[in-house]
Amino acid sequence: MAAGEYLDYLAVERGLARNTIAAYRRDLTTYCAYLERAGIMSFDEATRQVVEGFVADRRDGGYSDASVERALAAVKGLHAFLVRDGIVAQNPTAALRLPKKAERLPEYLSVEDVSALLDQDFPEGEMGLRDHAILEVLYGCGLRVSELVGLDVGDIHIDDGFVLVRGKGSKERLSPLVGSAARALTLYLTEGRSRLAAHAHGTESSAVFLNKNGRRLSRQGIHAICERYGRQVGLVGLHPHTLRHSFATHMLAGGADLRVLQEILGHADISTTQVYTHVDRTQLTEVYLAAHPLAHR
Repeated sequence: MAAGEYLDYLAVERGLARNTIAAYRRDLTTYCAYLERAGIMSFDEATRQVVEGFVADRRDGGYSDASVERALAAVKGLHAFLVRDGIVAQNPTAALRLPKKAERLPEYLSVEDVSALLDQDFPEGEMGLRDHAILEVLYGCGLRVSELVGLDVGDIHIDDGFVLVRGKGSKERLSPLVGSAARALTLYLTEGRSRLAAHAHGTESSAVFLNKNGRRLSRQGIHAICERYGRQVGLVGLHPHTLRHSFATHMLAGGADLRVLQEILGHADISTTQVYTHVDRTQLTEVYLAAHPLAHR
């Protein structure tokens, strides 16, 4: 019951994204099952040693560092919530610290690879128009997959040069829509979307990107499109998020202000955006080592 109240609090008052809530729900369900196996019937019986045992159990189960860190964050949040609401007196996780994440630079494409992807020949007809627009908007606007599939026709303001994006936690932002992304999306909306919408049974979907049945395209559908067109130009296993990373990296390399980039990407914390400065520095170092005559002395 208490765990459910905490999840409701995260959804209603904190406004966390649905996928985050679902992940926390799985983590807390696992945690409660672990407590039950340990003979602990109430949260006020949990100690720091018990929580550390839960973390060790997750590591021993072969879960990734990211999964274990998220589970610990969920448990810490739950116990802090229980103390704040007066349900328990002590927080056994108060002194536990989340392990520092190892810095992992995002994968991104070169400008040449992006050009090859977007300039390839797409199939004639509505599916080709749709797929081309999807790839252009993913790269041209730097959207997350969930944001792309969530776009409705009313969110597109081509004449004004922007698209209304609903990001994590249902937060809205405006993303510039110009150049080849605007042209490809306009072509799809004017010549392709209506043909796909005609296949729908019942009420027409408000979604921008439709599947062959006239319904909103799924995240899995976007992944399949990226992988298929990436493979055709030698980019095997292309992930939609790689296009978002490429957008950010190329923007920063082109002189974009970090705060502006943070706003476009929808990052709540600028430290998330700053990872792209490390990518840029890595690129500069590689150029230096290749070009400087005394770099290898």
